[in-house]
Amino acid sequence: MQVFDVIRGDGPIVLGQPHGGTEVPEAIAGRLNPNGTQLADTDWHIVQLYEGLLPGATVVRSHVHRYVIDANRDPTGVSLYPGQNTTTLVPLTDFDGQPIWHAGQEPSADEVEARRLAYHAPYHDALAAELDRVRAKHGVAILFDCHSIRSNIPFLFEGELPIFNTGTNLGTTCAPAVEAAVDDIARASGRPAVLNGRFKGGWTTRHYGQPAQSIHAIQMEIAQRGYMQEAAPWAWDPSRAADLRPQLQKMLDHLTTLALSGAITSEGSA
Repeated sequence: MQVFDVIRGDGPIVLGQPHGGTEVPEAIAGRLNPNGTQLADTDWHIVQLYEGLLPGATVVRSHVHRYVIDANRDPTGVSLYPGQNTTTLVPLTDFDGQPIWHAGQEPSADEVEARRLAYHAPYHDALAAELDRVRAKHGVAILFDCHSIRSNIPFLFEGELPIFNTGTNLGTTCAPAVEAAVDDIARASGRPAVLNGRFKGGWTTRHYGQPAQSIHAIQMEIAQRGYMQEAAPWAWDPSRAADLRPQLQKMLDHLTTLALSGAITSEGSA
């Protein structure tokens, strides 16, 4: 099974896509219960959503489903959101808090470590290598981590999620200009938008976002009603996507301009 692939570009932007994959090794798939086999917590169509928006972007995308191991979780298992409901490095439940494994088939600690080495580590080795390559070429790299999620998940958050959920871990993972470039466009789109709301950036954003080292990271969590149907069979909605994609393109174009102009300093100021 292919764990990930890399589409190498010559620009300053790297698109991370850790949750769009639906591959589950056969030995693991047989242990998922009927709820788990639905793979409902996939970032559905995330590759298609960003396809072709930014020629020259580098894309690093995992093919492995998050139920095998979550590539956007701390590999040590530390919670990203202490005190709040969330899912773990290898989830035991779905986003609604319902079990995904047959009773007695939950992975052991040793198995979680084996999966980390087989799937989580290779993805991040590739992502780190591409960020280093891009930074060496341009003097700066911007990681735009691409995510999506259902709009209403009471187990994780109250109410309806805004369409655009920009996360920078309270401004620590990127220069102010990077944060503003994305958040300003999100708010100007006329769609509901929030900065550092329920989703402040996952482990990927927090780990790689080192402005002082000229690597800036930002997470975009999109409510799936913005481009698809939010129930099985999780169909792509061409008209909704056609309205949403230009806003994402504006964000990526603006970030590219910032990076190439030298407007982002290594100290994280603008």
